[in-house]
Amino acid sequence: MPTCMLGKAMIDRIRAWIMGNGSHGGAETGRPRRETELALTALLVEAAYSDDHFDQAERSVIARLIENRFNLSAPDARRLLAAGETAAAEAAELFHFTRTVNEQFSFRERVELIEMLWEVAYADGVLDQYEDSLLRRVGGLIYVPDKERGLARQRVLTRLGLEQHS
Repeated sequence: MPTCMLGKAMIDRIRAWIMGNGSHGGAETGRPRRETELALTALLVEAAYSDDHFDQAERSVIARLIENRFNLSAPDARRLLAAGETAAAEAAELFHFTRTVNEQFSFRERVELIEMLWEVAYADGVLDQYEDSLLRRVGGLIYVPDKERGLARQRVLTRLGLEQHS
């Protein structure tokens, strides 16, 4: 099969999954949940790409985070990650993703998302200036104050065993 056909087939499968026509761990869920899962995953992918280097460590962190957050099997988490990568690549801005998060997540869940973003940013043990900038921007777009964003960062650094001044 030609490469362009593989790409089209993959995009068609992702669109079907988003629209609720794909399988999802055997449990059928509504479109709002799928949109929310995709928006969160795309934001995590954006965090990984923000330093222009998306490596296996970041992929593994994102897969683990979405697997745990959405109670997915490993294969479903990989499919969601692939869909998130496609959505992030096709998006011109973060607004669609952050709007979905604002509509669907409580304040506590938005803070949890910030913690997930910090985990992705620190997947390589180092915070890049572009990752920091993205976290600041997303925090503002999802109405998580700087103080809460900073506390979320401290919790992640503690959990990861990294220095607090990183």
